[in-house]
Amino acid sequence: MIPSHVGLQKAAQNLKPVVPIKFHISSRTDAGVHALCNSAHLDIQRATGKPPFHERELIHSLNYHLKSEPIRILNAYRVANSFHARFSALSRTYVYRLLMGCTHHSEIPVFERDLCWAPGGGYLNVPAMQDAAWFLLGTHDFSTFRSLNSETPFRSPVRTILQVDIRPSSGFLSHHYEYRGLEFWELEFRSRSFLYRQVRRMVGALVAVGQGKLTPRHIKELLEIKDSRAFPPHAMAPPSGLFLKSVEYNEAGR
Repeated sequence: MIPSHVGLQKAAQNLKPVVPIKFHISSRTDAGVHALCNSAHLDIQRATGKPPFHERELIHSLNYHLKSEPIRILNAYRVANSFHARFSALSRTYVYRLLMGCTHHSEIPVFERDLCWAPGGGYLNVPAMQDAAWFLLGTHDFSTFRSLNSETPFRSPVRTILQVDIRPSSGFLSHHYEYRGLEFWELEFRSRSFLYRQVRRMVGALVAVGQGKLTPRHIKELLEIKDSRAFPPHAMAPPSGLFLKSVEYNEAGR
């Protein structure tokens, strides 16, 4: 259980529910991965005679007890009993931040440390990466692009990638150090769900293409092999640059 999830559970108990509250998170992330936005659902049973919480009241109360935690509640909605934060999601969007132009990790701006990845070798061949990303779109067996864990035997490796974008971005206060020639780029992926460490492996493979270690065609070949052991060693992107951007739902169902 991630630390912010533990803090969320503790904050919820201060609402004085009749039965303990359990949060159901839409997406769990590896240690070192960030979330710009995540979703969860919970059931609150109050004492007899007490009215249900109003949405704004719930947000204020939870945030009051989360003051020491690196997490904030932004919105709350009353939903149907059939809603589930994880299984009702239509899609999830992840963003990975790359920093180009660094010849040594000490050149990463201090405010960007642990918030991006600066691959070795300086600048990347972005057009080649964009050509390679095209092979990831659509429905495929992504066995080569997942790490093995205890859930592997029970989860299908077939996933549908709905979107892959590679575009220039900006860093925190980066306009103050434009003279350094650093470039921030974002890789954005959208799918209904992803396999364990799939995004980090896809990013790592695309970066290898940008470095000239792989060709765009190699991405297609890795997909066709369907074997996680075929993934290039040490190519997986580190967790620091990965952000869960959003979780999308059907508004009517929510």
